[in-house]
Amino acid sequence: MKTPKTPKTLTGIDLPPGSPGGSVELLKDLYLAPEAPIAADVFMLGSGAQPGGPHLLDVPGKQLDGPGFWSYVDALATAIRRRFDPADFDAVHWQHLSFGATPALLRAFPDHPRIALVHGTDLLFAAEHPTQRDVLREAAASTGAVVVPTSAMAGLLREVTPVEPKRIVHVPWGIPDRLLHSPPPRPGTRDGFRVLYAGRLTAEKGAAELIADLTGLPGVTLCVAAPEHEFAALPVDTTQVDYLGWFDRPALWQAFARHDLLVMPSTTLEAFGLVAVEAQACGLPVAYQPVPGLTEVLGDSALRFTRSTLADTVRLLAKDDSALTDLRAAGLRNAARFPLSGTAAGLAAVTAEVCR
Repeated sequence: MKTPKTPKTLTGIDLPPGSPGGSVELLKDLYLAPEAPIAADVFMLGSGAQPGGPHLLDVPGKQLDGPGFWSYVDALATAIRRRFDPADFDAVHWQHLSFGATPALLRAFPDHPRIALVHGTDLLFAAEHPTQRDVLREAAASTGAVVVPTSAMAGLLREVTPVEPKRIVHVPWGIPDRLLHSPPPRPGTRDGFRVLYAGRLTAEKGAAELIADLTGLPGVTLCVAAPEHEFAALPVDTTQVDYLGWFDRPALWQAFARHDLLVMPSTTLEAFGLVAVEAQACGLPVAYQPVPGLTEVLGDSALRFTRSTLADTVRLLAKDDSALTDLRAAGLRNAARFPLSGTAAGLAAVTAEVCR
């Protein structure tokens, strides 16, 4: 798909470059990768310089609530104004409706056209932190358009703050086109049945329950790819889990090819589920708990389970090559619906509209 010409954009997230999370990975894919489809200046937090990476802003004092948050926002806004010339870009993309980067960008460049992308964590934090709720409401009222990847995310947004329906735009997230065109090869037969969990290990992801339910299942090896400090903090026995570490994207794609099933045990709404779609693009069947967001993106291309049926589901799949073959084919078809070029084209159209 040919991406329409996009106005030059300024965007950023107030996290260090190596931070885990779907919003950081999508930022890299859309704005920073060698083949990034959106022309942009990008900032993150840190010091020094990263060749080919984002501009790093050394701004200390990050916090979520209270007067200290606004002092941090003022300092970040000052750093942004010093680093970027307003004449060098046409529009601003806010990567969240809350956190520090969004109010800092609003204060640094209040007159530029802007759109906001909703990733889900911003809505969750707004529900828990009063200051973030204020930030989200200010941002939602100030942006030209709010981009959501699923209708489930649009519904949650409207529960948190009033937004006119005409300003909410649905643009599905996407995965790199090169992955769709050239996935890593899958090896031949191997011993045992390898089940993979890949992602953050926060409570709503359901990983602790997954480990408790699948540990000791005969013939099944449960593998976890996650940040080390989060794995170490899990409140369950992990001695029988094959901990793989935290992978960069190419290594994660290779790991998908070495496993038999990806499990998504999330217990609450997922913004989109990029990791599941990437797994499908690599020929890895997916099983998921049917929560809003995932049901919209995965539908019948993946196998649904509940916690009470998970162990039996895995046990049966481990013996059913035909079912795995069908899931693999359905997953490949589903992943093809979500190329990153499509996401970029959608964002380009929304940006052009608010720039008129």
